[in-house]
Amino acid sequence: MTIISTWEISFQGVKIARDILKEGKSVEDAICGLINDIELNPDFHNVGYSGWPNEEGDVELDAAIMDGDTLSFGAVASMRNIKTPVSVARLLVGRPYDNFIVGDGALQFALENGFKSEELLTEPAKARWLQKIHDMTDLDKGHDTVGSVIASGGRVVAATSTSGLFMKRKGRVGDSPLVGPGLYADSEIGGATATGVGEDIMKGTLSFQIVNLMKSGMSPSEAAGKAVKDLHENLIRKNQKPRDFSVVCVNKEGEWGAASNRDEFPFVVCTGDEVEYYVSKDFGKVYEKRKNQYDI
Repeated sequence: MTIISTWEISFQGVKIARDILKEGKSVEDAICGLINDIELNPDFHNVGYSGWPNEEGDVELDAAIMDGDTLSFGAVASMRNIKTPVSVARLLVGRPYDNFIVGDGALQFALENGFKSEELLTEPAKARWLQKIHDMTDLDKGHDTVGSVIASGGRVVAATSTSGLFMKRKGRVGDSPLVGPGLYADSEIGGATATGVGEDIMKGTLSFQIVNLMKSGMSPSEAAGKAVKDLHENLIRKNQKPRDFSVVCVNKEGEWGAASNRDEFPFVVCTGDEVEYYVSKDFGKVYEKRKNQYDI
């Protein structure tokens, strides 16, 4: 069993996923339990309830999940008023059609399946949103998408959830719910997920690229580092300024990797009992284990 997830806010969620797997429940139960913990936490303004609003002050959420056994996926985007979008996306996995639904259609599907319509914008999130608008001169920043991958019992599943780029236009969708850039899973190889500026991540189909590199024989660490560095350098060659993007991945044997073009990229890993918090540096060449503020 290996669980890996982006950002330090995943720490308690990874513990939840670990415990769900130990109870004998499915990998989907575990990965959704991990992400639901973050989606429902009003103190985290990047995902789900209390997520960042768009430029019009509305919270629009994106999420996806992919089953590496069948390559089936489910995804929702620009969905409002549902606190746990990854759980809605899960219901779309395995359908012959309608695997990716957006906007009002996604909300309607959620309501038809028993989800409750609720206001997602909280006063603390709104206050922080207004303060950031006041403080920031450059609003073109990366974003803390929660992306997770689990390899357990011969299965690999990946999932994502986000409220999107800060101050995004209404209806804007990044890489997070897209199979290929935002996440990819194949139980015969492994899985990966990305976080950062979706417009750049999509240019490199980053998560699929990592899985493909693992298929060629690279370790997860090697594949993550090469994919991130290659995209970073390719954008520079094409006279583009690379923005932030980071990845985590795991192969079918449970070996893991992470890489980023940021100076430091935090992520959380569990390979048995212990949940560990790391920071990746230098395109995944260095991993530093650290104490996490959510380790309680």
